[in-house]
Amino acid sequence: MEEGKRSSVMKMKKKSVEGQVMDGSDIMELVGNEKVFSSFVDHKFEELDRDCDGKLSVKELQPAVADIGVALGLPAQGSAPDSDHIYSEVLNEFTHGKQDKVSKTEFKEVLSDILIGMAAGLKRDPIVILRIDGEDLHEFIKSPSFEPEMVSIFSQIVLPDDQGSLKDYIIKAFEKLTVDQGMPPASDSWVMSNVVEPALQSCGGGYDQQPISQDTFLAEFKKVAERVAQNLKDQPVIVAHSENTFDGSSIKRLLSNKFEFDKTLETALQNVPTDRQGKLSKEYLRMVLDVVAPSAGLPPLGAVDQMDKVIADVFKMLKADDGKAVKEEEFKKIMSEILGSILLQLEGNPISISTNTVVHEPLAPASTLLPPSSSS
Repeated sequence: MEEGKRSSVMKMKKKSVEGQVMDGSDIMELVGNEKVFSSFVDHKFEELDRDCDGKLSVKELQPAVADIGVALGLPAQGSAPDSDHIYSEVLNEFTHGKQDKVSKTEFKEVLSDILIGMAAGLKRDPIVILRIDGEDLHEFIKSPSFEPEMVSIFSQIVLPDDQGSLKDYIIKAFEKLTVDQGMPPASDSWVMSNVVEPALQSCGGGYDQQPISQDTFLAEFKKVAERVAQNLKDQPVIVAHSENTFDGSSIKRLLSNKFEFDKTLETALQNVPTDRQGKLSKEYLRMVLDVVAPSAGLPPLGAVDQMDKVIADVFKMLKADDGKAVKEEEFKKIMSEILGSILLQLEGNPISISTNTVVHEPLAPASTLLPPSSSS
């Protein structure tokens, strides 16, 4: 884990009553211990093998597939078409697209691959489970930084056609606060309905008639914020927090290790078609970059807007989107140049991403297949 990310995660961990950091280490510890993992697989296989024939049918595999979906944070199977195809892909990993039964050896191999993939994702983007109980928000309200920060937030609020009540300003201000100030994401409908709106109502309302000025905003916001802190104390909110800084360090490591870089490229090029002359079209550069991305510490294409813009600028600068066919060595050279250019961009202007998602389900893992993360 990068130093900046580690310190940030530890800071969040200290703020968290739950103190639960999901970084994939528990999963890797399980998979890495052959004896323990084999015992784990034996136990789970026996649970799933209802007819005790030593193999798992598609029907018997369904609970395992559902549990993996839970661990990945997917909605229940059948409830969302966009995620249902992922369930199908997980099942296909076990059955290889056939209806044949799966042996214990096959089950173990596929489960190991899935768990390692999940662990790699969590190591790259660890998730910290925070229990927001109003204490940090209360401290923020009482701190010397409260007024200057809220003045800054007030100056940033822009409402359509400058039309809006004091209530609109207060709501927008809550949306700009983060877990650093002890506020769960107010953009979440549950938080707005159950935490913010009741606080506004309990403070008397009448915001439509009040003039909008900095002083009025500060006074009224403070009243509502104190009530929000109380609401959070009465009804804490669980938030999954993750953050990542893309500074190019992983790209630098990859490019500095020629053997590893060549090996990664060879793997990525396996599914790239060639023409009759054995050349590769440059239109596949983005696809290859997406395959190389995990090794280069980059997010998948389309996942981070700021990163997509950097990549688009690099492709434009290197004329990598012209669709011409080139020899494999030239293709590899262009890919190296693309990564090098992205590295320079990120070294000069690192991209930091932070996400906070309200966890509406109980923290106790609903997945019985995958190992629970241990609390620190």
